[in-house]
Amino acid sequence: MARAIGVVFALVVVTLVYLYPDNAYLWVKALHVIAVISWMAGMLYLPRLFIYHCAAEKGSVQSETFKVMERRLLKAIINPAMMVTWAAGLWLAWRTVAYMDGWFHVKFLAVLILSGIHGYFSKAVRMFAEDRNAKPARFWRMMNEVPTVLMIIIVIMVIIKPF
Repeated sequence: MARAIGVVFALVVVTLVYLYPDNAYLWVKALHVIAVISWMAGMLYLPRLFIYHCAAEKGSVQSETFKVMERRLLKAIINPAMMVTWAAGLWLAWRTVAYMDGWFHVKFLAVLILSGIHGYFSKAVRMFAEDRNAKPARFWRMMNEVPTVLMIIIVIMVIIKPF
């Protein structure tokens, strides 16, 4: 359902950009912010699921439920939100020539790292699905903070533009 809503919204934005090209920047920016919020929500929730999954006995009903939750969160929300974030963000950077500014370089690096963490979480979903997670709950508690720190850096760069 979340994927369908995202696709419909993206189609609406593309249509509005086509019909009202003078407002394209604002529509793409709105799409970018919505996608970022969705991506971050998933990136903050997924490691929390891993923490709880660590406590579930392998093969138990609870463990199998976590596997479904993790897979659906990744496939239906986090992956599509990341793709829209990147697509809209790159268009915005090109449109505004922000890629020339120092603040953007720091933001871009933080987004690259966040994307790497996303990939690491994707691998963890596969490992949990195969009952091969070797990391303790404490590790996932620490990893739960990484997206938060990156988000803070990104928001400060975008809003404050310190350099």
